[in-house]
Amino acid sequence: MREGRRQVSTKRRSSGNNFVLQGSLLAVAGILVRLIGMVYRIPLSAIISDEGNGYYTSAFSIYTLLLILSSYSMPIAISKLISQNLAAKRFKNTERVLRVSFVYASIMGAVMAFVLFFGADAIAGALKKPFASYALRALAPTVWIMAYLGLLRGYFQGMGNMIPTAISQILEQIANAVFSVLMAYLLFAKGKEANLLYNNTEYSYAFGAMGGAIGTGVGAFIALLFFLMLYSYQRPRLRKRAKKDSSMVESYERSALLLFSTMVPILISSTVYNISSVLDDYFYSSIMTKLQIPTKRIVMEWGIFGEYHILFNIPVALANALSSSLIPSLTAAVASHDRKKTLGQIQTSIRFSMLIAVPCTVGMCILAEPLCRMLFPGKNVMLLINVTRIGALAVLFYSLSTISNAILQGLGHLNLPLKHSVISLVFHLASLLLLLYGKTGIYGVVVSNILFAIMMCILNQAAIKRHTRCVIDWGKTIGYPILASLIMGIFAFGCYFLIHFLLPEKLGKGRIGSALSLLPAIFVAVVLYFGSLLKMNAFSKEDLDEMPMGGRLKRFIKD
Repeated sequence: MREGRRQVSTKRRSSGNNFVLQGSLLAVAGILVRLIGMVYRIPLSAIISDEGNGYYTSAFSIYTLLLILSSYSMPIAISKLISQNLAAKRFKNTERVLRVSFVYASIMGAVMAFVLFFGADAIAGALKKPFASYALRALAPTVWIMAYLGLLRGYFQGMGNMIPTAISQILEQIANAVFSVLMAYLLFAKGKEANLLYNNTEYSYAFGAMGGAIGTGVGAFIALLFFLMLYSYQRPRLRKRAKKDSSMVESYERSALLLFSTMVPILISSTVYNISSVLDDYFYSSIMTKLQIPTKRIVMEWGIFGEYHILFNIPVALANALSSSLIPSLTAAVASHDRKKTLGQIQTSIRFSMLIAVPCTVGMCILAEPLCRMLFPGKNVMLLINVTRIGALAVLFYSLSTISNAILQGLGHLNLPLKHSVISLVFHLASLLLLLYGKTGIYGVVVSNILFAIMMCILNQAAIKRHTRCVIDWGKTIGYPILASLIMGIFAFGCYFLIHFLLPEKLGKGRIGSALSLLPAIFVAVVLYFGSLLKMNAFSKEDLDEMPMGGRLKRFIKD
C-alpha cells in the first residue's frame, strides 16, 4: 500500500502538465525580475530624477505597444500551437510552426524597429514630450531582439517547460539593471554638458532616460543568447524525434495560416488591452496642457505614475506567470475533451491568483508610506504615496482580468478577450476624459485604469460561466483571502506604526527608518496571512499538493 502511494506521488511530481507548479516557477522568476527592476530603478530614478523618469515611462509605453505587435502575442500563440501538435504527437509540425514563426518575427521585428527609430520625433511630439525621442530611438533595436526572444519563449512554453523562460527573464533583468544604471550615469553627465551648450535643462534628463533604455536592449540580447545556446543543445534530439514522426505534415501555407489565425485575435486583444497606457499618456499630456499646467509638472507627475507602476507590477507578475503556464495545459485538456480537468484548472488558476492579489492589494494600501519612502524618497514622495494607496486596488482586478483572459484563450474563445478589451477601453477612455476635465490630475489616470480592469473582470467572468458552466466558489476563492488580509492588515499596520513611533522623527521619514519599520511589518503580514488561512481551513490537502512546498504545511491541516 505504501509502495503504491509512493508511485502515485512520484507520478504526480513528474507530471509535466502541473501548470500551477510551472506557473509558480514563472511567478517566482517574475517576482524576482520585478524586485530586481524595482531595486535598480531606485538608483536610476535618483540619477535621472522624476523628469527623466517621465521621459523613460513615456518611451516605454510606446515601446511596449510596438512590442505587442512584434513579439508579445507570439509566446501565447506559439505555445498554443505547439501544445496542440504535441498532444496529437505531430512532431514535424512543431518544427514547421517554429520556422514560420521565425519569418514572422524577422519581418515584424524589423518593421517595428524601423517605425520606432525613424518615427521617434513625431511620437514624442504627439505625447507633448519632445525630449522622449532619445529614449525611443535607443529602444528601437530592442524591439527586433524581443521578437526572436518571444518566439523561443513560446516554443519552450508550448512543450510544457517554463524553466528556460524563468531563467532567461532573470538573466535579462540582471543585465538590464547593471547596464541601465551604468549607461544612465554616463549619459546623464553628457547631458549636463549639452545643457550648457544649448542653454536648456532637459538634455541631462533625456540622455539619462536614453541610458536606461540602452540597458533594456543589452538585457534582451543576453536572454536571446541564452535561448540560442539552449535550442542549439536540444536541436539534434528534437530533429531526431521529428524524423520518426510518420503523421501528415501541414504545408507552410497551412502552418502560417494557423499561426496568424491564432495570433491575430491575441495580438489585437493584447494591443487593445495595453494601448490604454499610451492613450493615457496622450490624453493626460494634452488635457493638462489645455488646462495650462506647466510641462515640467506634467512630465514629473507622469514619472511618479511610472514609479507607481513598478510597485503595481510586482504582484501582477503572478497572474502573468499563471496565465503563461495555463494556456498550453488548458488547451490540451480541451482538446482531449476532459471536462473535469478543464474545470479544475479554471478554478485553481483563479483561486491561486486571488491568494496573492488580495493581500498584495491590502498591503500596498496600508504600507504605502514606508514602501514609497524606502524605495523612491524625493521631493514628490507624498504624491507617490497617495497614488499608490488609491492604485492598490488595481492589483486585484488586473490580476483577475489577466488570468480570465488566459482562460478564455485556452478554451479557444480567442475573440472574446478582444471584444471585452474594446468595450472596457471605451469605458476607460470615457471615464478618463471626465476625470481629467474634472481636474483630478494624475489620480484620474489611476482611477480610470481601475475601472478598465473591473469592466474586464465582469465581462470575462460572465463569458467563462456562459461557455463552461463553471461555478466558482467565491466564498472560498476570495472570501477567505479578504478576511485573512484584513487580519493581516491590522497587525501589520500596528507593527509599522509602533516602530515608526519609536524611531526619531528625522530617521523615521528617511529611507533607513522606513526600511526599519516596513520590513518587520511585511514579515508579520506574511506569517499572519497564511496562518489565518490555515486556521480557517481555507486549504485542503489537495490544494497544498499543488503549491510549492505545500507538503510542509500539511501538518497544520486538520484531518
